[in-house]
Amino acid sequence: STQSTWDHSNSLKMKFIKPGRVVIVLQGTHAGKKGLIVNSSASGSKERPYGHCVVAGIRTYPKRIMRRMKRKQIVQRCKLQSFVKVINHKHLMPTRYTLDLGSAFRSKISLADPTKRIASIRFVNRTFQERFYTGKNKWFFQKLRF
Repeated sequence: STQSTWDHSNSLKMKFIKPGRVVIVLQGTHAGKKGLIVNSSASGSKERPYGHCVVAGIRTYPKRIMRRMKRKQIVQRCKLQSFVKVINHKHLMPTRYTLDLGSAFRSKISLADPTKRIASIRFVNRTFQERFYTGKNKWFFQKLRF
């Protein structure tokens, strides 16, 4: 019998992998971290002949704060670090959540050269930090416990 090359689970996953979707990274340095899809490429490109997407996520989550802590310590513990990376679709698990950061957010992220990459990481960091301070999407800024 002939073997089918169509992967049912991969095609189902593709339906959900769209910009704005919150995902969990499954492989690599940032495994277990939450991320946000910025751009997605289903068919791939010449240098990456597989389905991939640009993911902006949280590398270091904010730590817990207690009432007895001093202001300086609270500010230090509220800091978060982010990452921007191109990741294979197979290494992502889409969640039911979405975050709307607008098209301006997507247009400012570029991985073309190292200077643009650093600038986009700083921009993502600033955006996530503002969102954390306003109290929007609290679940996104909490570390996964597993």
